[in-house]
Amino acid sequence: MLMEQKKSILITCVLSRKNIIILTAFIITAALLNILLSSFVMNFLRFPLFLDTVFTAAISFSFGIIPGIFTALLTWFLPCVYYSGFNFYFLCSVAEVLIICASKPSAIDTPFYASKEKIAASLTALVSKLFLLYILCAVTISVIGGVVDYITHLFVERNYYSVDDLFKQGLFMSNMPVLAVNILSRLPINIVDRFIVIFSGYLISRGLARIIK
Repeated sequence: MLMEQKKSILITCVLSRKNIIILTAFIITAALLNILLSSFVMNFLRFPLFLDTVFTAAISFSFGIIPGIFTALLTWFLPCVYYSGFNFYFLCSVAEVLIICASKPSAIDTPFYASKEKIAASLTALVSKLFLLYILCAVTISVIGGVVDYITHLFVERNYYSVDDLFKQGLFMSNMPVLAVNILSRLPINIVDRFIVIFSGYLISRGLARIIK
């Protein structure tokens, strides 16, 4: 009896260690994919989008708050090391993880043999929850990013281009306060950006769920 208990504990420890290794691999891969996707979109396609948290969202939907935050921090940390720089915009990614984990919808569990009406109702409920989550993320991240931009550049002169600069010139011409300009200039970008992040992140998380099963 004692030997069986020891074997059970040993198997549990091995499985737990294996799960941690697999999860760590997912986190590292997600962070690298975030960086590659963002660089490809901004530098190669030259779209005025960030798209730096698609895989952070996927990890958050799939595994929850701690893995999501680790992915967000790693995505921020690696470019900072490469470029020998530092910024506080990782707070936007962390806030997004918290919002996703607090408000994420559950997976659709309607069986394939259910009526078309039930399937349609489940899909409508899911899309509605994701849409509300997307709006909340777009607004929250625009505010946090604008505040970080404002506070940072009170002390440090910015010498790089950001995609939100596209909208700042027109807003400055209307004599808006700098903080308001920093926030509002991000809204048009995040309205598109977060839509892609939230819906793509959720779909990728469903793919991860299938792989894990």
